[in-house]
Formats: sequence, C-alpha cells, structure tokens
Amino acid sequence: MNSEADEQLLHDARNGNLEEVRELLESNRKGQTVVNIDCKGKSKSNLGWTPLHLTCYFGHGQVVKDLLMAGAAVNVQNDMGDTPLHRAAFTGRKDIVMLLLEYGADTTVINGEGQTAKDMTHDKEIKTMLEAAQRTQEIKLEEMLLAAAREGNILRLSELLNKPKPPNINCTDQMGNTPLHCAAYRGLKHCALKLLKCGADVNARNKTNQRPIDLAQQLEIKQVLQSRVVKHVLRNLQRFDGALCKSSRFFGWRVFWVVLEHGVISWYQKQADAINNTYRQGCKHLTQAVCTNAQTSLQRLNKEVSQFAGGLTKWEGAKDIDPIILQQLTEVSEASQDTYKALNNCLLLFTKQEAVRNLKLEHEQEKNKILSEALQTLATEHHELEKSLVKGTPPLHTILSEDEFYDAVSDSDSDHSLSGFETVTSSSPDGSLNLSYNQQVSMSEEKKHGGGGGGSTSNGIKKHRTSLPSPMFSRNDFSIWSILRKCIGMELSKITMPVIFNEPLSFLQRLSEYMEHTYLIHKANQCSDTVERMQCVAAFAVSAVASQWERTGKPFNPLLGETYELVREDLGFRLISEQVSHHPPVSAFHAEGINNDFVFHGSIYPKLKFWGKSVEAEPKGIITLELLKHKEAYTWTNPTCCVHNIIVGKLWIEQYGNMEITNHKTGEKCILNFKPSRLFDKELHKVEGYIQDKSKKKLCSLYGKWTECLYTTDPATFDAFKKNDKKEVEEKQVKVKQAGNAEEPDEMPLPDSESVQVIPGSTQLWRIAPRPPNSAQMYNFTNFALALNEFDKDMEGTIPKTDCRLRPDIRAMENGEIDSASEEKKRLEEKQRAARKSRSKTDEEWKTRWFRQGPNPYNGSQDWLYSGNYWDRNYSNLPDIY
Repeated sequence: MNSEADEQLLHDARNGNLEEVRELLESNRKGQTVVNIDCKGKSKSNLGWTPLHLTCYFGHGQVVKDLLMAGAAVNVQNDMGDTPLHRAAFTGRKDIVMLLLEYGADTTVINGEGQTAKDMTHDKEIKTMLEAAQRTQEIKLEEMLLAAAREGNILRLSELLNKPKPPNINCTDQMGNTPLHCAAYRGLKHCALKLLKCGADVNARNKTNQRPIDLAQQLEIKQVLQSRVVKHVLRNLQRFDGALCKSSRFFGWRVFWVVLEHGVISWYQKQADAINNTYRQGCKHLTQAVCTNAQTSLQRLNKEVSQFAGGLTKWEGAKDIDPIILQQLTEVSEASQDTYKALNNCLLLFTKQEAVRNLKLEHEQEKNKILSEALQTLATEHHELEKSLVKGTPPLHTILSEDEFYDAVSDSDSDHSLSGFETVTSSSPDGSLNLSYNQQVSMSEEKKHGGGGGGSTSNGIKKHRTSLPSPMFSRNDFSIWSILRKCIGMELSKITMPVIFNEPLSFLQRLSEYMEHTYLIHKANQCSDTVERMQCVAAFAVSAVASQWERTGKPFNPLLGETYELVREDLGFRLISEQVSHHPPVSAFHAEGINNDFVFHGSIYPKLKFWGKSVEAEPKGIITLELLKHKEAYTWTNPTCCVHNIIVGKLWIEQYGNMEITNHKTGEKCILNFKPSRLFDKELHKVEGYIQDKSKKKLCSLYGKWTECLYTTDPATFDAFKKNDKKEVEEKQVKVKQAGNAEEPDEMPLPDSESVQVIPGSTQLWRIAPRPPNSAQMYNFTNFALALNEFDKDMEGTIPKTDCRLRPDIRAMENGEIDSASEEKKRLEEKQRAARKSRSKTDEEWKTRWFRQGPNPYNGSQDWLYSGNYWDRNYSNLPDIY
C-alpha cells in the first residue's frame, strides 16, 4: 500500500482538485502507482473518511463522478457509520445525492446514531428524492423476493430475508399473492418453511380472497400451513396480567394481581394464585362492560384535589403540625395538581383526535354514498343498453312460449330400457312427449313405500294442501339494492333483510326440497347395474336444485337449535334437520327410507358473495347418499347459485359450476358441468357431463337442463352431436363479438328455439313435474314446497317445540300478516342475541341435540352426522327459542 498516494488522493478529493485526482486514478489504472480508492484517512481532519466521503461532503460533483466511475464503493461507511449519501444529504448537495442514487446508493443504511440519509437532511426536495428512491429499492427487492419464491431459489430467498433490512415478507404481486402464496401453489415446501420461519402471514388473502392454504395442492404443504394457521390463531389469544388497585366498600383500595384473558377480567391476592388459577377473588365478563364519561371522572378528580389543597392551606398556619409532614403533604398536593393538568391536556388531545376521526368518517361515508349511487346509475344504464340490444336483434325463428316450455322434447315410439327409463329413438316435428310413464313410476313407488311407517313416525298429515292461506305480496315497490347499498363491506349472512324479501319457509325446510324426487333413489335401488345406479343418483342430484328456478324469495335464517321434520310415507322417507351453528350458519339434515333402503344426509353452509349486480350463494358442505341394499355410498357438492339484477331489472336465477359425484365403492365418478349463461347462446340452465370408471374411461354421457330434464346417451354419439353443434355456437359468438357485447349479461338471455335438443337414442332419466297453476302467486312454490309448512292440530303432541312450523314469523307471513311477521322476526332475533350473551357470561357452550360434528365416513372431510334417537319422540330439555 502506498500511503503517500492515498494521503494525496484524500487531500485532492477534499479540496476538489479534479486534475490531480484524475492523474492519480489514471496512474493507478495503468499500474504506475498503487492507490487504494477506498482508503480511510488517519489524520485528525479526515479520520475514518474515504475520498468519496470527503468530496461528497464538500460538494465536488465532478470528482464524485470520477471516483464512482473508477469503482469507488458507493455504500462504504466511515467510523461513524455514515455513507457518502449520508454526508451529501446532510450538507444538502442535491446533484450529488442524485448521482449517488444513480450508482446504486442504498437509502436504507443506518449510521451509528440510528439514522438513514433521509433522517439527516432538512431539504424537502432531497427528502422526497430519497423516499422515492427508497420505495423503488423496496419494490425491486420485493420483486426479487417474489421471483425467488416462485422459482424455488432457496439461496436467493435466504439471502434477501437475512439482510439487515429485508424486504416486506408479505409483499404482493399483481394478483395479490404473497411469496407464501407463490411457494404454496408451486409446492415448494423448503421455501414455504423459510418464509414461515421469518414470519410470513398464513392468513394473508389475495385479490380472489384466497389464503396460501387454499392454493396449496400437495398434502404436505397443506399440513405445514394448517399447523401454522392454528398456531397463529392461538398466538392472537393474548393474556394480560399485572398488579392493579381495586376499591371495595369496606376495605378501601387494595392491591390485587389482575388477569385479563378471553374477555374476562379476574383478580387474585397473589401472582402465584393467578398462575395456578386458584383462590380467585372475583371476575367480570367484559361483554357487559360500560365506559363512563372521562370528563365526569376528571371533574371529580379536580374537586378532590382542590379540597385537599384548600385543607393544606389551613394547616400551613398551624403550629402543631410537623414541618416534615407538611412538606410531604405539599409535594403530594403539587403532584396531584400536575396529574390533573396532564389528564386534562390528554383529554383535550383525545377530544380533538376524535373530532378529526369523525370528520374523516363523514368524508368516507359521503364517498361511499357517491360510489353506491354511481354503481346504481351504471347498472341502470347497462340494463337499458342490454334491453335495447335485445330489441334490436333479429327474432329467432321459433321461440317457445312459457306454456310450451315443458313440452319441447321430441316425441317418439318409446321403448323401455331394463332400468325402466324412457328411450327416445327419433325426433318428431310436433315437439311433444308422453310423460305418463314417469308419473306412473313415481306413483307406483309412492304406493309401494306408503305402508312402511310406524306409529311414532307419522306426524298427522294424510292429504297435503295445494295452496297457501294467502298469496304473496308484490315486491315491485321494494328494491334489494336499497338494503344492500347500506351494507357494503358487511358479511351478507349477517345482514337483516326486510321480511318482504322472504318466502314463508325456513332454510331447513328449503333443504328438505332435496327429497321432492325421492322416486329416483328408489329407482336406483332397483337397478342391478352400477352405471344405471349412478345415472339415477346423478338425476336425483340435479333434480335437487330444480325447485330453485324462479324462487327469488329468501328463506328465513334458522335460529340456533331450530329443527324441522318431514315424514312422507307416500314417498317413502322421513327427514330431520337442525340448525347446528349460527356463526357460520350451518344446517344439517338426515333422511332415511321408511323401509331402511337408503340414507341421505349432509350439512350446508351457504357462503354468500355480493358482486355489485348479483348475489352468489356457494353451498359449502358435503352431500352423502347411501344405498344400503348395494352397500354403496355417493358424495357430492352442489353447484353455485347466483341471483342476477339485484340493482335493477327482473330478478332471475342460474346455477353454475361443477358437480362431482363419487361412488366410493366402485370408484366411478359422474362429473356434471352446470353451464353459466351468456347472451344469445344456448347454454342457459344447461347441464352436461360424463360418467367414468376409476380409470377415467367414459361410460356414458349426460345432458339436459337443471330446470327441466336430464338425458343419457353413449359418449361417441354425444361427442359427435356436440362437434356439429359447436359450429353454430361459434358463428353466433362471432356475431355477438362483432356487435360489441361479448361480456356475460345480467339480463336473462333469450330462450332457445328448442328447450332441450334430444339426441336420437337418448334415454330420459328425469323430467320435472309442472308447477301448480297458482305457483306465481304462491312464491313460485312447487306442489312439494306448498306442503312443507303445513300444520295439523294432530301435530301439536308429536313434533318438538323447536320445529319450523311453530315459528311465529313464518306462520304470520304465510297468513299474509306482513307487519306481524316483521315484528316477530325482530323479536326472535333479539331473543337469540340475548341468549347468546347469557351463555357467554356463564361460559356455557351450545350443544346440538340431534347432530354431532365429525369426519365424513367416506371422504374424511368435516361433516355433521346424525346422533340418532329423534324418532323416539323424547323431546325433553329442548331450548325455548320461539
């Protein structure tokens, strides 16, 4: 090392001798002189500083540039921890700060006093410049972290996370995915573990509201994330304890060891008692805690301090008072007055802050109001544009009327297959179909299973009603949007809707409509072939959602502990359901054949999402059907239901998504696709799919509409038909795109020229029965639904007091008493809330009566299973919920 050359470089850099600095650098480059460009001074004037520090501090811009071009370390620190950027920012050298940033100066370096370069400058422009550069560097590091997580580069990931100031571990990409999301969906366990170890948030959600565990596909990753989720939840349940003074009437102020945990404050005489949870002196639940006015307490303190100071003034002239005691009392008085002043200032500060927060809240409320009005205006304009577009399109050759809707399948010379279904061999131009056979099958099944019920099963009804006591009220003067606009950001399941938007059924009763086409289960039991049984089960699963067509009324939310039983000896089944959870709302049901030929059970958690112009209900939960004769079990989940035109226009319903039915004995699967609608295409309400064996070989095809019917044919015929039909669909889609309307509509698409185009050689599995003539005035109920809330006097001594039929709000609405229904609904909700608060005070946990939570016996997922004994008719110790 040439100390003379280093000292010369330090001297020239300090004084800005550009030519001398260049000569030294050029000589060093050629090897004529050895110079350490990052040498540190040893004299008093430059101790620990490098040439770049000196020239940045004294503002010699060209010298700074030459040193950086020669390879000087831009982030080198002196003995005080300052980088050249610290020195340039401190002296306000804007041009030099910019130059250093161009050469990669790190804005996050902290010096010996804990300051960054931004903290050392008083120049607003430099501060803004450094903040922008710091954010740019942060974004660059975050992008590098996301890339390392996606690529599984554990070395790069560790290097970034081990930096003195690492990037934000919960940073997100354009889709809102954090590095943990990226590692989870790519199955990179080592990266996920490193991220979790460094504090990655397992509950972070992306723009589609998904957590990392929701994206994980590998079981190993899911287990790692699941364990962290549980630990995260447990870690949030913090415990606070410490010594506090508590006042009592007889003993005054006493010191206790106080513990705050799980919303309960408890106090003990000693800390050891608190640790062992013994000898608790008392406790209070904070659910009923009330905050007193701070101003009142402050006034009381002022009064007591003034009285104490006044008494002290009288004692100052007394001769029998010890001066030392008087001095101590004076100090207490002064400390009390100081405390009062500090509390007064604190209260004033809090009051001002509260005023600012209220002002901000008013601004946000005003913004919310403007946005909601803009959304309504936009939806109205969109609705009008769709209507004008529909009016401007050429009419279809043939559009069915509503009366023709159920008779649009082609006629044929029907032959019956071995399983008793109708086979369509050809299509006829008149578009008619003889449905008598299916009706005969249904009736024969009902008669066959009608005599199997015991005396304890019957609940009194022999002949079912065909109408409600009162028709529904018109909803034309009411808008769902007027309610939802006030609830933006809330969970939809917790929104209280006016009773006018309800239908006179509980959600438990709505669930029982799964059983409307029970004859399909009996038919499955009669089939000897596994594929034919799967066809029957698939038809039953599709028919279970058919009753939802045009049912835009919302069923009443069941109360916790509410039950419903349905005994239909004519259809050969009995059903029990119970509301087993309130938050989240979970309904469990269990149905069984009266002749013990099948068991049908499940639990449903309707998860609601509001998409602006539509409400989507995703029925989370597993449905299980057991055919006891064949020792087979089938499981599936229902498709998603969507109600369109929430803001403006006529409400209409569609089902979409995949339904996968699994036979757990044979491994066969039926995969059905409920197709979403698009404007001017043929997909409205259509269902298509295949039955395949465990090797994924297609055994047969299924097609139809969930609102009407379901057919089956062989896969080759179906694929050939779809191939020919695809050309027409593509031509129509081209026309739609040319018209500039390629997006999915909220206005209901036009019906097809044919309800379902039947492929020759198809077999009809199921067809819906026409609704009663008065259905439109009866909430669009089917004949089956009309009888669900029917109440007979003979039931009073049979059904439990928690049965839906005894709910006063539903009964009032059924009778047309809207005001009474609204009042009763409000009363029941308040009663339920009061019961929940009462249980929280006593640490009492709610226990279900007829169902227990446990794994589904066939796929292992969490389910609610029937505990038994309901039909023993022992209904003692039931809660009073009505």
